[in-house]
Amino acid sequence: MADLEYTVKDGIGTILLNRPHRKNAFTLDMLDAWAEALRSARLDPEVRVVLVTGADGSFCAGVDLDDFAEITSTLGRQEVLQNRVHRVAAAATELDKPLVAAVDGVAVGAGMDMALACDIRLASTRARFSEAYVRVGLIPGDGGAHLLPRIVGQARALELLWTGRFVEAPEALDLGIVLSVHTPEELPLAVGDLCRRLADGPPVAIRAIKRLVRNGERVDFMTSLSMVAAEQAVVQSTQDSAEAIAAFREKRTPTFIGA
Repeated sequence: MADLEYTVKDGIGTILLNRPHRKNAFTLDMLDAWAEALRSARLDPEVRVVLVTGADGSFCAGVDLDDFAEITSTLGRQEVLQNRVHRVAAAATELDKPLVAAVDGVAVGAGMDMALACDIRLASTRARFSEAYVRVGLIPGDGGAHLLPRIVGQARALELLWTGRFVEAPEALDLGIVLSVHTPEELPLAVGDLCRRLADGPPVAIRAIKRLVRNGERVDFMTSLSMVAAEQAVVQSTQDSAEAIAAFREKRTPTFIGA
């Protein structure tokens, strides 16, 4: 089996990190496959939502240090970060479809950063998060310093980044790092239900909502309203919009085709 598997079924693209013997720590080849899977999902009209999960009780322990051990020069390390590691974060940012993480077990260092790059995170009771870079004398290498303050606030983010301490599932829920916490047995069901609801929704509207929320972090309120007006004009012209209105009037469940 591959170290990273990407499958598509019923509108859901699933990225499975599959190195359980290393707690799904990623290699350079996995990074390439991960970025390619996200790009494929973005371009595939059959994919309406993307799920990232890990195999056998772990999400991702970050970088597999053994795989990166031979990269010793300053230039080489910078190149690997920018051209390999950051390609995943960039592809996640470019994806205007829902991106959901199912976190079971550890999400450490770049593994936590990868989870933070998702739109929504659901966790199991045994999930543990840590921005562990500082423990080995490093800084957050994959977006944690940018993403974490936007979720938990600057003061709490600095505390977590400076100490590298572990955040257990209940605290992660309190801080807003995860949306909900479930037993390990219930997590796949909860994630499946959420992904199914998103995949069954009106895809044009859902993608527009994600763009508005993400862009709203970077623009002023009036600019955001102008963007809403432009997006709404497009959404209202779709067959999905007409279908939703018809289904509401007829008191039935709508069927969306993505146009």
